[in-house]
Amino acid sequence: MGLNAALAVHPASGRGAAARIAEAVAARLRPAVDRLDLLTATSVEESRALMRSSHAEGLDVLIVLGGDGAAHQGVQFCADHGVALGLVPSGTGNDFARALGIPADPRAATDALARALQAGHRRRVDLGRAGDTWFSTVLCAGFDAAVNARANAMRWPAGPRRYDLAILAELAAFRPSPIVVHTDDGVLSGETSLIAVGNTPYYGGGIPICPDATPDDGLFDVTVIGAPGRARLLRMLPHLRTGEHVHKPSVETFRTRTLRIEAPGWPVYADGEDQGQTPVEAVCVPSALTVVAPAP
Repeated sequence: MGLNAALAVHPASGRGAAARIAEAVAARLRPAVDRLDLLTATSVEESRALMRSSHAEGLDVLIVLGGDGAAHQGVQFCADHGVALGLVPSGTGNDFARALGIPADPRAATDALARALQAGHRRRVDLGRAGDTWFSTVLCAGFDAAVNARANAMRWPAGPRRYDLAILAELAAFRPSPIVVHTDDGVLSGETSLIAVGNTPYYGGGIPICPDATPDDGLFDVTVIGAPGRARLLRMLPHLRTGEHVHKPSVETFRTRTLRIEAPGWPVYADGEDQGQTPVEAVCVPSALTVVAPAP
């Protein structure tokens, strides 16, 4: 039986990078599969419709060419339909691809994916579930979610620098708030600046907010930053890029399979996508997704 694949292209990803390389990526993948459909969509609705149509014709692997927003949509479809997911990163963040050990360069990622397809490499990874939404990387609430919202609204600069500028802008306005967090082991409460729930380590274009998170242990890694004050929070920011923030006195980490976050109307983001406001509940679902990638 042949291997049927589809390449879902989000032309706007990476400021148009996905559209520019789509044909070259398709050409490098075709020898590794028996059939490759090219699905080009300019909206989430159009993308989902094309995926459903391809699935009806016997889709085995959905390959997403794009950034984290495109990967997030691919995760929704693949987890719901039992289809394997492949990634060729071409966005500004690429955090799920980074967590899976996929090369950042699209050409190298395409070649690695073609080899994995030919060798039949598959991995089962966990996903988070919040309401009706799957998430593969990090769900966050509070300061970091507010930063995410601001970064999404900015048109300059591209890449991680946009996230860094959004952090500085949000520092002027954000205030810590009391939150209550229900976990597998009990209830935590206190004044908090942010909470990040990691299925994988990274958000914001490579920030290891939950540095020890792995997507195959059935648990979330949770990072909670208390209320260190604006000046101390500012001094902590460089440590976020190295993962050293978890050793700071105002930071608490733990693991849990389920949690509920109760806070006064905090914004919530998952995989960089808006999920409304708190309260929010999330559960880690073991082996919810098949990915085409060799084991790390």
